[in-house]
Amino acid sequence: MANEVGRPRKYSNVEELQYMIDEYFECCNQNHRPYTITGLALWLDMDRKGLLRYEKDYEDEFCHTIKRAKERVQEYVECCLFKKGITAGVIFNLKNNFGWEDAEVVEHKGAQPIIDVSKLTDEQIQEMLNKYDKTE
Repeated sequence: MANEVGRPRKYSNVEELQYMIDEYFECCNQNHRPYTITGLALWLDMDRKGLLRYEKDYEDEFCHTIKRAKERVQEYVECCLFKKGITAGVIFNLKNNFGWEDAEVVEHKGAQPIIDVSKLTDEQIQEMLNKYDKTE
């Protein structure tokens, strides 16, 4: 996609971008710093949203390179799930940066008949409630 209007691209080719990404991870390793999306974006001289836009706007050229870098960050964050005391922050990060979601399991036991309770006696309603309590 040609960039005909607006600010010129920060990186003219994939090799230049990959070089900077590799430098970011190497710097993190040498300084015992965690990999983060924001840290990567800052290293690349953009903000977090800019990095995500860059991935989308230049999909043909840079998408794979940025996705691969994000996967490295995600893998690092996933490994942090196994460290005590930081799980909530890690889960927050995975949900907000990598689209993770809580799964909710809904059990369906079949169709239930529709009952017009206005036509039932008090005894019938109590009987139904008693039956319901026993099935729980």
